[in-house]
Amino acid sequence: MSKKLITSPSPHIRGRRTTQNLMGDVVIALLPALAAACYLFGARALLLSAVCVFSCVFFEWALCRLLKMDSTIGDLSAVVTGLLLAFNLPAALPLWMAVIGSFTAIVVVKGLFGGIGQNFANPAIVARIVLFVSFSSAMTTWVKPFSYQYPTADVITTATPLALMRNGRWTEYADLFWGTTGGCLGETCAAALLLGGVYLVIRRVISPLVPLVYLGTVALGAFLGGQDVLFHLLSGGLMLGAIFMATDYTTSPTTTWGRVLFAFGCGAITILIRLFGSYAEGVSFAILFMNLLTPYLEKATLPRVIGGATE
Repeated sequence: MSKKLITSPSPHIRGRRTTQNLMGDVVIALLPALAAACYLFGARALLLSAVCVFSCVFFEWALCRLLKMDSTIGDLSAVVTGLLLAFNLPAALPLWMAVIGSFTAIVVVKGLFGGIGQNFANPAIVARIVLFVSFSSAMTTWVKPFSYQYPTADVITTATPLALMRNGRWTEYADLFWGTTGGCLGETCAAALLLGGVYLVIRRVISPLVPLVYLGTVALGAFLGGQDVLFHLLSGGLMLGAIFMATDYTTSPTTTWGRVLFAFGCGAITILIRLFGSYAEGVSFAILFMNLLTPYLEKATLPRVIGGATE
């Protein structure tokens, strides 16, 4: 009886989880926030989201064709990037600026560094910061919720809760929770973001460790700074960043202590910018800075092999 030895490269044990169904779960988790954005800001929110998603998918497809690689649009990562980018933009942003943001996210941040799993930072965050630096006026023009109900006015603008706080004006907790405030498309409704976060935890797409440490650090910093803790937790892009962007697999550490330090750093930088910076919000800059530190956190917290030599 002859026996044939079959050899193959790893992995030899495969699970049912794929990039496509992971990204599919993230898309599902983002749908409540998308629905809330459409309710609060009207059809413009859906249009801007569609433009971001379509342009991200197109740029990924075009880059694969240009480099003569197999198309990766089927893994849905470009769809997730498009939605997250849209959620970081104001409703009135010109559509051509959103396309520039999509190009930055997919081609510059993701594609030029090797594609999915190789990017040095969260593509949507870098794209938002590039747009903010390049088009600061458009990126800080906040549409008042439900202003689409007044057809006689082109755009009714308002300020974000964090900006109002710096001027001594406070926003009700209910408005922060349900999203009836000024801000980016996907950051205002804390209820929708928490619902999506719970779904991701139940589906085991993310661990609650990073969001909890991130939010806890901001809460502690706000308390020590004599600020309203709940206000800081519910306002700005904190929920969106902590749940959907700080938990990105590629740009955050894989070790437990690495993730704790990463989330703590995000929270500390966020609250420091909010309390002492000239810019009212600090989530995007905090996550980007900690993305850059991820390789060092990973190296510093890797467990040592028993009996192995230390460097």
